[in-house]
Amino acid sequence: MSRCQKPAGRCARCRLYEHVCLCASLPRLDTRTRLCLVLHRDEQHKPTNSGLLAVASLPNSDVCIRGLHGGDAAAPSFDASTQPLLLFPHADARPLADFAQSPRPITLVVPDGTWRQSSRVRARVAGLAEIPCVTLPPAPSAPPRLRAQPDDARLPTLLAIARALGVLEGDAVRTALEDVFAALVARTLRLRGRAAG
Repeated sequence: MSRCQKPAGRCARCRLYEHVCLCASLPRLDTRTRLCLVLHRDEQHKPTNSGLLAVASLPNSDVCIRGLHGGDAAAPSFDASTQPLLLFPHADARPLADFAQSPRPITLVVPDGTWRQSSRVRARVAGLAEIPCVTLPPAPSAPPRLRAQPDDARLPTLLAIARALGVLEGDAVRTALEDVFAALVARTLRLRGRAAG
């Protein structure tokens, strides 16, 4: 099967098996903040990828796919009226809360892939080295996981976006996206024969 084909029996949008499809329960969240997801090509069809569920829930968003054969992602475009920010804890990153009262709407650029793939986005995607990096406030508790991580600071993409938008847009948006992630975890664990909890 090529990378471009949808696995048999899976929803083309949420990538879960059709009998546990999440699409009908995805919210539509209109936000001032624009989301730009920089997706590694290997994540496009993974059913555990959560970043694309954020895009499906946020009309003010788009996706750039990087790592395609023949070149990297085209540079994301930033409207001059917005403040672009890259969500990743590089050494020079500032707290996202520093920009919460920005007079310009935020364009939040979020890398999506493994931690190693995400750490390379700034150097490998044109235009990202010039924009500020931002970090999230500390999480109150360890999040649920679909993939193993070496530490709790490495969040699933959808939870990172939820927490970032909680800072920029408020608790209602954060909670709605966290509910989507909880549903993804519950349905995935059920498919694996394990109860969520």
